[in-house]
Amino acid sequence: MNMTNQNTILLLFDQWNSALLSGNANNVAALYAPDAILLPTVSNKVRHNHSEMADYFAHFLKSRPSGKIIEANVRVFGDIAINSGIYEFALSPTGNPESTIQARFTFVYRKTEDGWKIVEHHSSKMPE
Repeated sequence: MNMTNQNTILLLFDQWNSALLSGNANNVAALYAPDAILLPTVSNKVRHNHSEMADYFAHFLKSRPSGKIIEANVRVFGDIAINSGIYEFALSPTGNPESTIQARFTFVYRKTEDGWKIVEHHSSKMPE
């Protein structure tokens, strides 16, 4: 695999995490394609559009999450890329680090005129 492609896809997580750190749910939702699907970590409801995603992230951002990838597995197929593995969030709703949560993730990206957009994001807490 072309390392440039792999690095580009890995940097998309940093962009997404920066949007989380902004504290603005609309900044996060803007990284998703209009027809994207979000299967979120801490909600049982599937999110189908930017409005529903922004609603989810508005609640998630109250815990001031800061993410990092523990294991990434990037595959690029032309204008589609997949990054799946394990990530961890430090949560600090009071401003002081209080807990961490590990989850499995899959981001599916599609390359568009505006750059790479998330078209599918599945995140689930670790079962152990």
